[in-house]
Amino acid sequence: MESLGKEIFRLATKTVKKTIMSTEKEKSNQSDERSKHADSIIRNHVIWSMGAGFIPVIVADVIAISALQLDMIRQMCRVYEIDFSETQGKAIVSSLTSSTIARVTAGRLLKIIPGVGSIIGGVTLSAFAGASTYALGEVFKKHFETGGTILDFDTDRLKKLYKEKFEKGKKVVEDWRKQEAVVTGDEWETAASEPATPVAPSGEAILARLKELAALKEQGAINEEEYEQMKKKLIDQF
Repeated sequence: MESLGKEIFRLATKTVKKTIMSTEKEKSNQSDERSKHADSIIRNHVIWSMGAGFIPVIVADVIAISALQLDMIRQMCRVYEIDFSETQGKAIVSSLTSSTIARVTAGRLLKIIPGVGSIIGGVTLSAFAGASTYALGEVFKKHFETGGTILDFDTDRLKKLYKEKFEKGKKVVEDWRKQEAVVTGDEWETAASEPATPVAPSGEAILARLKELAALKEQGAINEEEYEQMKKKLIDQF
């Protein structure tokens, strides 16, 4: 009888152990699938963001990139079964990326002014847009995988991680650009390397660029001093 009891206990222990191991393996497989799905979402939105970086209208490209980044967060929330908040998502995107994408756009605005310097090609903004989207996606992925939600996202704490991923993203997006043929090469490389022929801007063009500058200042992309310097250079061209 004692022997039978020991055997029953052994079998029960083995069954419980197998059940636990099976459950853990299932959780691990589910986690791997989620991670792969998240990676795919990040990669796709990085590629799309790089394409948005070629939009020729100042500010409009930043709006398009921000919209793509918000959509990336929305899709990642679905993968990790987390409630999405558009208001909170926009606030996070703005807080983490304003110092990168918007400031690059401000620099491009300055460079297109005749007599100031050569054009910063779409390739530059495209690479920054891709790196920013990559960094944002990686930060959210880590946050979600450690049990975080979009409502408890601490931007101050995660800014350092964003900057680290942004630096890594510069290399990653260049590799993905080549693989996905986002830029076929000769046409854009030539456009980026050749100086633009100066053309005197019209009064309407000056006014439009001044409005764009004011919008960048309101968004915090440029400070008051940078705004005044760029405004002066624009007015001097008239």
